Amino acid sequence: MQYILAIDQGTTSSRAIVFGSDLKPVESAQQEFTQHFPRSGWVEHDAMEIWESVLSTARAAIDKAGITPGDIAGIGITNQRETTLVWDRETGEPIHNAIVWQDRRSAEYCRELREADFEETITARTGLIIDPYFSGTKLRWLLETVEGAREKATAGKLAFGTIDSWLIWKLTGGASHVTDATNAARTMLYDIAKGRWSSTICDKLDIPMEMLPKVLDSAAEFGTAQAEHLGAEIPILGVAGDQQAATVGQACFKPGMLKSTYGTGCFALLNTGDEMVRSQNRLLTTIAYQLDGKVTYALEGSIFVAGAVVQWLRDGLGIIEAADETQGLADQADDGQDVIIVPAFTGLGAPYWEAESRGAVFGLTRSSGPAEFARAALQSVGFQTRDLLEAMQADWADDAPPTLRVDGGMTASDWTMQFLADILGAPVDRPEVLETTALGAAWLAGYKAGLYPGPEDFAKGWALERTFEPQMDADLREARHAAWKRAVKATISAT
Repeated sequence: MQYILAIDQGTTSSRAIVFGSDLKPVESAQQEFTQHFPRSGWVEHDAMEIWESVLSTARAAIDKAGITPGDIAGIGITNQRETTLVWDRETGEPIHNAIVWQDRRSAEYCRELREADFEETITARTGLIIDPYFSGTKLRWLLETVEGAREKATAGKLAFGTIDSWLIWKLTGGASHVTDATNAARTMLYDIAKGRWSSTICDKLDIPMEMLPKVLDSAAEFGTAQAEHLGAEIPILGVAGDQQAATVGQACFKPGMLKSTYGTGCFALLNTGDEMVRSQNRLLTTIAYQLDGKVTYALEGSIFVAGAVVQWLRDGLGIIEAADETQGLADQADDGQDVIIVPAFTGLGAPYWEAESRGAVFGLTRSSGPAEFARAALQSVGFQTRDLLEAMQADWADDAPPTLRVDGGMTASDWTMQFLADILGAPVDRPEVLETTALGAAWLAGYKAGLYPGPEDFAKGWALERTFEPQMDADLREARHAAWKRAVKATISAT
């Protein structure tokens, strides 16, 4: 039997999962790494710590699976998107910590770009809006701030990459400086219609194009991992940003199919086929995947804080010791209270895009406690998802489909998924394999290796674990969502 190694490099942890030739997970390993918050609204990662965590988990997963590195037909990589890194081509050393997708330090420069009427150009070429979320303005900040960076970049001595590019560079010993189309599409520098880096945008942001990686299909020959890292030379054959990998893992290959992933943030993607749907509701037009040179597009809604609000209950407030305690607490909450948490810890994402907003809590009483906070935290995920889906329904001519496919760590909570179905007024389908992000990366690599079937046959293997049907009274549903909308409006007004 041959195997695929999927590397899932996320915002708070790195995981490696070994998949068999039957596309079933065999063994896995996971390791958290440090989150750095040098200032309010700033979030950074140590790129070398990420690299070491990837190596450690990959080796551990292979060892636990009881296989040899030579049994692995290929490596698939999926990664936290937009997180921005620059390193020295000669030494391989990062010039600064990686600036994480949640980071808001370039908000002022984004405002300047909007005031210069550049957003129309950005949206026309990239499908995105101007926001600190994306890589382009983070990269400019590094070039402007790190001493000597601009001179070295102009001289071709520095390389830019999202985390996938960094891992490929390290695995191949610097032989490959590449990315895939889905990650390139999230930089705010890539023309998704023409399939190339935009010189117009790079010139405006004063970014030397020599820094940028080569862009490949999502299933392609990205390079070969050196034997010194994993014990054998192994080809890297699949790469996709985490949300696009989850879209593939959920087998959303047909236009109109919709998935939502619940990790640190929440991201909903609607497959629009070969049509670039231009949103009128502040959603993003992006690349879902690129296979055999053909681009498939998507509409995307991005929520910055989903699972992270549960981490806040644990690490910030000390209300819980483990994430799975929230479900039991939510069941104990007082039905007479209506506490609402708007978790704008790093601003509000789609469809609001308010970079300067910060989190707020509404409806507190003297008797509000851990149970009410836990319930409000979980409900905030459902409320935000409804905002996204309403925007998608307004943009997509055929309407968003009636059923939502979900994945990610938070979907293990029956309470959260039931509230999601209730507040949407629509069924929510949870698959047997919740970690569809890693599955998508594995399929891309296995498809390229000739180990796994094509999209249609892969889709036939998608398996449902449970459907959550809406049970909430329609009037109550609308009343609760209206209260949420008022809370969001008040949060934005307080900025």
